[in-house]
Amino acid sequence: MAQNSLEGKTVIIAGAAGGLGSVAAAAFAAAGANLALLGRDSGKLENLASNLAMPNNRVLTLACDVASPQEVKDAVDAILKKFNGLHALVNLVGGWIGGKTILETKLEDLTSMLDQHLFAAYTLTRAMVPHMLENKWGRVLAISSPNASRPPGKNSPYAIGKAAMETLMLSLAAEVKGTGVTANLLLVRTIDVAHERDINPGKENWNWTSPEEISATLLHLCSDEARMINGARIPLYGESY
Repeated sequence: MAQNSLEGKTVIIAGAAGGLGSVAAAAFAAAGANLALLGRDSGKLENLASNLAMPNNRVLTLACDVASPQEVKDAVDAILKKFNGLHALVNLVGGWIGGKTILETKLEDLTSMLDQHLFAAYTLTRAMVPHMLENKWGRVLAISSPNASRPPGKNSPYAIGKAAMETLMLSLAAEVKGTGVTANLLLVRTIDVAHERDINPGKENWNWTSPEEISATLLHLCSDEARMINGARIPLYGESY
């Protein structure tokens, strides 16, 4: 990535307070980006901002429900008030529910996964992409899983949520092509926050991916050099899909 290619640009990290979010935030901060850190827990967001040791004029923390259109709209208004534009959305929102067959799965488990993976992505996209199109420059990135296209069974709420989110992202990529805005997916099996793959390598964790490896790819996709990468599902788990 060209030096300082993110200098002065504003990157929104949704789900910033998690293990991947904190590493990604540090990487984008080091690349010169302004950061808007979104999540539910204001205390964790403030702690992350403090650990980043960024100047106050380069970082903003916003506690909100990213599946709520009104709360996301309010967050976007706050971001635009503080920073000059809105340039990249890094969507790290979403947990995991699984372990049961479809016949055993409760509707509320499926609904929860759709809320976290599909509706959060939909709400964030609807609120933020218009500003990127206006700038004629933007990046929309999200984390998915190979289970979205190859569900292993007993994983349906998560796989369905991710598959729906992938459809949203790939549809967006088709609709924004040629505008200067891109939308891409990174596919990960397990985010290795504790670096178990390196500390205690074995057949159960050889295809886990560290937050640093994911963040490096996110940074590249946000660079000017990555402008021709659009609608990609990039595997980050050591095998093709």
